[in-house]
Amino acid sequence: MVAGNWKMNTTPSEGKALVRAVMEKVPNPATRVVFGVPAIQLLGIQELVKGHPNYAVAAQNMHQEESGAYTGELSAAMLVDAGIEYVILGHSERRDYAGEDDDLINLKINRALKHGLKPIYCCGEKLDIRQAGNQEIVVGHQIEQALSSLDPEQISRVVIAYEPVWAIGTGMTASNEQAQQMHAYIRKMISNQFGSEVGNNITILYGGSVKPNNARELFAEPDVDGGLVGGASLEADSFAAIIEAVRPA
Repeated sequence: MVAGNWKMNTTPSEGKALVRAVMEKVPNPATRVVFGVPAIQLLGIQELVKGHPNYAVAAQNMHQEESGAYTGELSAAMLVDAGIEYVILGHSERRDYAGEDDDLINLKINRALKHGLKPIYCCGEKLDIRQAGNQEIVVGHQIEQALSSLDPEQISRVVIAYEPVWAIGTGMTASNEQAQQMHAYIRKMISNQFGSEVGNNITILYGGSVKPNNARELFAEPDVDGGLVGGASLEADSFAAIIEAVRPA
């Protein structure tokens, strides 16, 4: 899978033009391609990808409650009724800027799954954690807190995205070996809790500044199943190149 997280970028007109350009460049992708778009664009982009089975749309967030007096929020039921298939949960920016923790994210994941949405669950460590050598402790705790309440059927519908927060927008980059090491650790954790069949088949994306010039080598690592792409997903040529770098399933 290649998922693009547009964050708070592109107007509705720009977003439609971007999706059309990507789909024109890669009309039949060999992998699943997901556009994570701002809320105002969900319906418009969903209309564009309808009928294209390897293209889908993700919301960038949703509320944990079924409905209620939560001004400015989106519910799982709203997303499903709009035809949205995925929702990004636990992104590092939501953790930092909105104070979301893994207990809250667990509630969101369970709500999403109850409605048939597929969560893209983000986890990852900051620079001080990496420098102290505690990255597996921190990521392991994030996985346990957010996902341990699920059963094997539920976890099989979750996509995990590993974000080395220290390598996003900092000029630093994680090596292919560092990415593979953490992906293998996450897969082992899932296998230990839910069984090797689930662990071997769960999709684990890499979300640390994926670009056309590093995508093919990153995606060639055995436990890297694609990418959650930020800035490079905002330009059709670069996102198309990343899509084409994924090995066929």
